[in-house]
Amino acid sequence: MVVVHRAHGLRFVIYVDDHEPAHVHVRGDGEAKVLLAGEDGSPQILRVNEMTRADQRRMMREIAKQQAMLLERWKEIHG
Repeated sequence: MVVVHRAHGLRFVIYVDDHEPAHVHVRGDGEAKVLLAGEDGSPQILRVNEMTRADQRRMMREIAKQQAMLLERWKEIHG
């Protein structure tokens, strides 16, 4: 597990032996799994557990802002 980014009290994590497609796990008071590039190229929530709507909005804004860096980190970790 590699913490690749931190913002707004959230940790953005990529697991070393994880599967495609490229996605990030987000942990805070709750947790979520977000596809880094959905069909239209924008991030897409795959799963949310016990995360407030406010944290979900912050998470999605941050992922959209950091999308290129997160995709690059996915490539570095998974080859």
